[in-house]
Amino acid sequence: MFEHVKKVLSAEEASKRIPMTPDLIAVKSKRDAELKAIIDGSDKRKVIIIGPCSADNEDAVIDYVTRLAKLAEEVKEKFLLMPRIYTGKPRTKGEGYKGMMHTPDPHSHNTDIESGILHLRHMHIRAIRESGLTSADEMLYPDNLDYVIDILSYIAIGARSCENQQHRLVASGIDVPVGIKNPMNGSYGVLLNSIYAAQISNEFKYGGYQVKTSGNPYAHAVLRGSVNVHGNNIPNYHYEDVIRFSNEYIKQGLNNPAIIIDTNHSNSGKNAYEQVRIAKEIFENMKYSDFNAVVKGLLVESYIKDGNQNVLGCEYGKSVTDPCLGWEKTEALIKELADII
Repeated sequence: MFEHVKKVLSAEEASKRIPMTPDLIAVKSKRDAELKAIIDGSDKRKVIIIGPCSADNEDAVIDYVTRLAKLAEEVKEKFLLMPRIYTGKPRTKGEGYKGMMHTPDPHSHNTDIESGILHLRHMHIRAIRESGLTSADEMLYPDNLDYVIDILSYIAIGARSCENQQHRLVASGIDVPVGIKNPMNGSYGVLLNSIYAAQISNEFKYGGYQVKTSGNPYAHAVLRGSVNVHGNNIPNYHYEDVIRFSNEYIKQGLNNPAIIIDTNHSNSGKNAYEQVRIAKEIFENMKYSDFNAVVKGLLVESYIKDGNQNVLGCEYGKSVTDPCLGWEKTEALIKELADII
């Protein structure tokens, strides 16, 4: 049984309350074009999508992103740095912190969806204004995409969602690159089917309308490792894994074959500190032309402080979900990777 708690404002109303200004729209347009050029190979730089596991506190996120902006300027000849500002979190058992849209106040566990929508929209726009960097967020709930579609330069589809028909269809109508993770069981076939569905035109019901999409040629793969039936993590970032998958990928004849490698999750066994070693191995493999041609960058979980915490809002700049690399380790890693490539 459902109980109607209160009606939530529309995406149009949210956009009017917290609009993207013309100068910020221009920043996003430029960043979108840069990222598309990396995905299609016309820009030989790599993208590093990096930031906290969950964006729980606006001030801490903006602090992190403004630090990242300074670093982005230093390495701009090698990398496009894309802040990871994830405002919705999948919960394996359906409980726990579900992200800023559900819990906008980091010091409270109260659910307030409308306030959350306005908070996350304000945070994303503030990040662009104060850093000059547009960001990535996860499309956990396709119905909520319209609240942020005018803000984001990159949209992720998670391992739990990649087999979902609505995610695939909505991805086909998005105008920015969409990264689709391999499913939890690691199936390459499922991942390639998801990318195919996102790249073709589709017609379906969405937002109260029958809609038709043009297909998204920038939909691509994110390798995040997998989990077997015994709960063991199986990485897929090693050279042999990536080449095996890329060979299958290229055979499919899909547009712009591109792989982003997630250095955390099942690739690291959720040991955030392993991300440093993993990222370096991946960049050493960039010296091989077959690897370098298809691997376009990394996804890294990083925040101001190392590790994580169990109490929401207790410690500033420390993850409330999965552990992250702290800022000092992050800055050092990015500079080391720039020296490798």
